[in-house]
Amino acid sequence: MNKFWIIVSNTYMTKLKTKSFIISTLIIGLIVFALGNMQNIIDFFDKQDKATTIAVIDETAELFEPFKAQLDVFSEELTVEKYSGTEEEATLKVEEEDYTGFIILSYNEANLPQGTFKAMSITDNDVNTKLEQALQQLKTTIATSQIGLEPSQVEKLYEPVFFEKIALAEDAKTEEELMQARGIVYVLLFFIYISVIMYASMIATEVATEKTSRVMEIIISSVSPVTQMFGKILGIALLSLTQLAAILAIGYFSLSSNVDNIKNSGGVLEFFGFANIPASTIIYGFVFFILGYLLYSTLAAVLGSLVSRIEDVQQMIMPMTLLIVAAFMIAMFGLGVPEASFITVTSYIPFFTPMIMFLRVGMLNLPWWEIALSITLLVGTIVALALFGAKVYRGGVLMYGKSSSFKDIKKALQLTKK
Repeated sequence: MNKFWIIVSNTYMTKLKTKSFIISTLIIGLIVFALGNMQNIIDFFDKQDKATTIAVIDETAELFEPFKAQLDVFSEELTVEKYSGTEEEATLKVEEEDYTGFIILSYNEANLPQGTFKAMSITDNDVNTKLEQALQQLKTTIATSQIGLEPSQVEKLYEPVFFEKIALAEDAKTEEELMQARGIVYVLLFFIYISVIMYASMIATEVATEKTSRVMEIIISSVSPVTQMFGKILGIALLSLTQLAAILAIGYFSLSSNVDNIKNSGGVLEFFGFANIPASTIIYGFVFFILGYLLYSTLAAVLGSLVSRIEDVQQMIMPMTLLIVAAFMIAMFGLGVPEASFITVTSYIPFFTPMIMFLRVGMLNLPWWEIALSITLLVGTIVALALFGAKVYRGGVLMYGKSSSFKDIKKALQLTKK
């Protein structure tokens, strides 16, 4: 057991001090910090930009004021000015950057408003959308007035229909609970996906790196393959938790100290609508994350032991990566239909279980035996993979030369017997 912890600590400390780990943590931390301060960054650059002013050529001599009134409802930043010059003069003003663009208001054959917007570039979808919405609302107002509808009648016409959804099952989640569950499940699924795919690859690379140094023969002769393999897995796991804790701390600090809406809402979780999420959902998320990590990291360690060059690692673990991607895509589909038979069946397939069963646990009220069965199958698969993987690992780490095929598993097993 002492050798096991030596391997764990050595793996953890060695990777912790590497430039790649420090730089990647700093880069991700900066990205998270920037996202947490995104509103402040946008506001800063908005102050540097010129105000968005649109010139209005009103060919009807009566649409400008109601159009401006409608636009004020949709946007406070976008301003319009009545322009009395010609279209050619307005074009020159836009080219000289006196205006962002100009819109020509006129009537169509039905005596309803229409518009033509011109600018140096029409890539600013926000400006285009707000101008169109204001003109559409103006058209609706004029059209309803032409057919004799009162404002109160128009309001009733556009009033949203009452549509309540009630689940008949006693233990079914309400619509509000489903929305909250869907949000937190999506976040945790993405978290599991990124963590597993990134750190499992790190384990495979770590094993391949040690083989290139030719020290594996010494290590494997003094430490059992199971101890060696799981020592590395646990060491990388602790390293990943260290990095994730640092990133989450940066993200939480950035959000809680820089977003006014969060300060006034009672905290980060309440701001994102996760304050009422059951503790069991978070616990299951942690359980399936750990089991998923153990499953894929064990597989990654086995595959990493089969290659002799770091360049071959990605090719060897590609099938494993595709499995993780497939599980994530199925889970994304299941967010909309968590009770689908396809989702239910795939949740019991061990390589899909960490994501898909967690999805079902978060979205549905499942009987305890379904959760227990899935966890049992997952743990059993991890144990079986560890026992089989230990044999492959022992022979695989002694294989050198070009090794990038799954046929090498047979060769590794033969070396283990010697």
